[in-house]
Amino acid sequence: MNKSDLNSRRGSRRVPAQLSAVSAALILAACGGGTDGAGTSASSSGAGASTAAAKPTVPGEPRNSAPTIRINVLSSKPHLVSGDDALVELEKLVPQPSADFSVTLNGADVTDLFQTHPTTGRLIAKLTGLKLGDNDLIAKFRGYRAHQVLTAYAITGPMISGPHEQPFVCGYATFTRMGGQVLTPTGDDKCSVVTRVDYYYRNTAGGNTRFVPENITAYPANMSYLTINGKTVPYVVRLESGTINRALYQSAILHDVLNEPAPSPTSRPAGWTGGVIYPLGGGCQGGWFQQGNDFATLINPTYQSRGLAVTTSTLNVFGTNCNDQLSSETVAMVKERFIENFGVPDYTIGTGGSGGSYQSHQTSDNYPGLFNGVVVSQTFADVTSSTIFKLHDSRVLNNYFNDPATTALNYTVAEKQAISGYLQIGNIANMSGSAGRLDPLVSFPAGVPAEQRYNPVTNPTGARATVWDHTINVYGKTAAEGFALRPIDNVGIQYGLQALNEGKLNIEKFLDLNARVGGVDRDMKRTATRTVGDMDALRRAYQSGRIVDGGAGLASTAIIDMRDYNDQTVGGDIHTKIHSFSMRERLRRANGNIDNHVMWTKGGTSGEAFDEMDKWLRAVNADTSDRTLAQKIRADRPAELKDACWANGLKYEEEQTAFGPGACNTFYPAGTTPRMAAGGPLTDDIAKCQLKPLNAADYGVSFTPEQWARLGAIFPEGVCDWTKPGVGQQPLAGTWLSFGPSPVNLLFDITGLITASVLQQ
Repeated sequence: MNKSDLNSRRGSRRVPAQLSAVSAALILAACGGGTDGAGTSASSSGAGASTAAAKPTVPGEPRNSAPTIRINVLSSKPHLVSGDDALVELEKLVPQPSADFSVTLNGADVTDLFQTHPTTGRLIAKLTGLKLGDNDLIAKFRGYRAHQVLTAYAITGPMISGPHEQPFVCGYATFTRMGGQVLTPTGDDKCSVVTRVDYYYRNTAGGNTRFVPENITAYPANMSYLTINGKTVPYVVRLESGTINRALYQSAILHDVLNEPAPSPTSRPAGWTGGVIYPLGGGCQGGWFQQGNDFATLINPTYQSRGLAVTTSTLNVFGTNCNDQLSSETVAMVKERFIENFGVPDYTIGTGGSGGSYQSHQTSDNYPGLFNGVVVSQTFADVTSSTIFKLHDSRVLNNYFNDPATTALNYTVAEKQAISGYLQIGNIANMSGSAGRLDPLVSFPAGVPAEQRYNPVTNPTGARATVWDHTINVYGKTAAEGFALRPIDNVGIQYGLQALNEGKLNIEKFLDLNARVGGVDRDMKRTATRTVGDMDALRRAYQSGRIVDGGAGLASTAIIDMRDYNDQTVGGDIHTKIHSFSMRERLRRANGNIDNHVMWTKGGTSGEAFDEMDKWLRAVNADTSDRTLAQKIRADRPAELKDACWANGLKYEEEQTAFGPGACNTFYPAGTTPRMAAGGPLTDDIAKCQLKPLNAADYGVSFTPEQWARLGAIFPEGVCDWTKPGVGQQPLAGTWLSFGPSPVNLLFDITGLITASVLQQ
């Protein structure tokens, strides 16, 4: 069923008129307009906390009277509560006695659960016992009634990522981050384990020692100490481990367990300064059908020495889960658990390289508020355009160059480099190999039984090991085979066009290349014809944010890109420099500036980046002006935080650009990609180009009539017009989109069973 697809024209972010009318009614209700409802407002919870204002219930009370109490859901959006609990705040809007104050949850009195927060002075409670589905929270105060519906989903998920993938291999039995301890399974079919809390102290030798607080009365002599905000605290880490959304998660926070009360939303440990780091792991190939069993250790002086808490999960490692939609859902659920345990953080920083940069950018843009800032490295804008475009193009080029029929043309290394855009010829074969993530047969993780794996002959309905099929809930599937639709296409691409026009490739080779380069089928087998993208998948790639827009949540996200340099790696490396500039160019196009984007090339440490990000985000939090959040992010960037590169022990402060003069480009020149070398834009976001007729003026060489006729036969429908948006290219359909089971902001439902609800961004 496709009726919930939201169509919008490029350059417009319009919501259909009937949705706008309902949205307006909801907003009016949330502002005290006389009907039950819930509006949304930005919150430092990072989950877009919701506010439900009061309505009058006393007979004769004016319908437009100012409310006296407001409900704020701090831990998540109210329509996306994971598990049976939620952190809720009540804000009394008038300084009146509270004798007539009461709160009920599904009819049960929960008034006594609310405590006064020591900082905000508001009432706060972790409400438990929520049932799956809708829960009614009602607060009454001085004749007014505030009503908030909390819609709860199972802690095992899903909420917005669509139906669970099967098969699914559990990893808890070999989870590497337990210090020799064992996770206890609950016995369900979701790979769930019993939540546990362990304590570790950092010893003076630099290791971590587990201890049981109940068994000691004093800390050991070899324990390390830290100075946090001028106060000495023991280097003791509370490490929580469990499962959320079928993922293994942990959170780590400093806690003086012998001298402080248990951490809670109303009792912040002295060693926590309020910041949260959310590490995101890299990889992709083989990242499906598994829970995973590893991520980088959370007990790390880079975090704890700064008083930063840290949390993450196995499904936030792209080598385990190469699906940014599922990753974002998991971030929301894991962060919700953190907030319920410890309260709303001052800020949250997403951080990671390669696949971690995908997740940082895509979660920030598509689910704004989960991350306030990101620190990325080995940067890609997103998984679809930044890597898959060039992996596909490298595969078809590699197929062509290895074809015996091509040998007689005697391509030189320089010609191949010019065609590919890469600075090293090794990248063609390297990227072609990395295209294994598009092949349904080659990259199954260990543990998936052979009888469950796809085979075109013996098991045509088996599990397919591709990025597309792992993200089938977003893209949809073919009617005949049930394979995932693909947003990839090379019809009309003139490979080597730039090389031809620059005199680096002759006409005969240019014609032969484009006549025989071909494409790949859904099983990644070479085809004589070009690859043709599926229209529904192309459209949803843009609508859903699989191809990052940059103008949604990223417009109000602080970004530090710690650019490494791999363009000259002889054997090839996927992490080339150009992708940082593709991301930067999308920000410039969408927002008119790049003031929220700082790039450090070959210099600086993650600790230094976290320190700068801390100053940046705290300045934003302290900014009480009427500027928008995006304007605050731009205005409050620390003055000393500038673009720079490092070379030969020296720092060069200059704006980082993809090409052109400057010390940084002299030291670290950038290659491009096969698609850019064919005339594609720096934004690198066109999955399928619009076509135009052949025009001799587009070429820096003169074709003979026979050659021109051959070119026309190669491209009978025309060639790429890179000045136009791609086919199906359009703005993001909205933020906080769903693919089921939540009907709110539903973009596409692969099951065909869910009815879309009104947009509630």
